[in-house]
Amino acid sequence: QVQLVESGGGLVQAGGSLRLSCAASGRTFSTNAMAWFRQAPGKEREFVAACNWSGGRTTYADSVKGRFTISRDNAKNSVYLQMNRLKPDDTAVYYCAASRRSYSDVEGEYDYWGQGTQVTVSS
Repeated sequence: QVQLVESGGGLVQAGGSLRLSCAASGRTFSTNAMAWFRQAPGKEREFVAACNWSGGRTTYADSVKGRFTISRDNAKNSVYLQMNRLKPDDTAVYYCAASRRSYSDVEGEYDYWGQGTQVTVSS
């Protein structure tokens, strides 16, 4: 079992920045890829960013490419999402996810999920 806990969400103005953190605990040796997804009210959960075990390979949704950066620190069992130049459309609950497999933008490939952290971007 792996537990994921997100933090760092909050309310920011458009154009601002936030850094989300995800702390993993439990049997973290079973994980490989890490990812961030988000879900806005009334919408399906959508992919945001993912990286491989080392963090050296990353992939991003087109909507956040160039603005968001995923990174990880395996010594701390943590993954981060640096969000810059935030837009109101970025408003959502952001979820951390972990996979035992290679990194992917597919929700179903992930085995463990955090509870989510709210990000609200005002106009």
